[in-house]
This record gives sequence, C-alpha cells and structure tokens, in this order.
Amino acid sequence: MADRVEAGGRGETRIADRVVAKIAAQAAREALDAAPDGGPSGVPDGAAPPHATVTVQRGSARVRISLELGYPCDIGGACGAVRRQVSQRVKALAGMEVPEVAVQVERLHAFEARTAQGRERVL
Repeated sequence: MADRVEAGGRGETRIADRVVAKIAAQAAREALDAAPDGGPSGVPDGAAPPHATVTVQRGSARVRISLELGYPCDIGGACGAVRRQVSQRVKALAGMEVPEVAVQVERLHAFEARTAQGRERVL
C-alpha cells in the first residue's frame, strides 16, 4: 500500500477576493429583496445593484458594500440586514469569518420616482 499523505500536506483551497466579493454582493441583494413586515423592497426600480469590495487575510474577509436604497425606508434596519446576510453567506459559502461589513449608502431613490415630465427624481 502506498504511503498516504496527511490531509494538511496535500494542498489548500484559495478563494479569490473577487469571488468573495460576488458572494457578498449577491447576499446584499438577497437582504434588500426580503421585504420586512410585508412592506416594499428596499431597492426601487432603476437602482444600481449592490457592489462589494473585499480584502481577504488569513481566512477572514473584510467587506465593504456600496448600495442604493428606496426612500423612505428604515436605512439603519436595511444596513443591519445587509450586514447580517453578508456575514452569514460568506461564512457558509466561503468558510471565512467576516469581522467587518461596512455598508455605504450611495444614493436614495424615491419610491414615487416618476415626475410629471417622466424624469426620475433621485434624492
């Protein structure tokens, strides 16, 4: 029987920062699409999808999410939901701890975004 190499000596799995960023951005979308208390989604039509940047070091990922929200909405509640979802999904899918999720709200879109002239009103 051939000598067996211990599991730790066979290699390692590396997940690129951009892959973790895609997981984080999708998790942010999921959090924003979940309507709290049956209310409207936190993302209005025409809003840019969330964007994530990630720094991975020693098995942990620090995440920065940029997103747009509908107005009026519970901004703090939406950001908290994004933080929780991103942390959970990155840990579950990439196996990384997420000690920090910074959420930056880039723009607020009025839910009644169409004016009489048909232009979009951005706050």
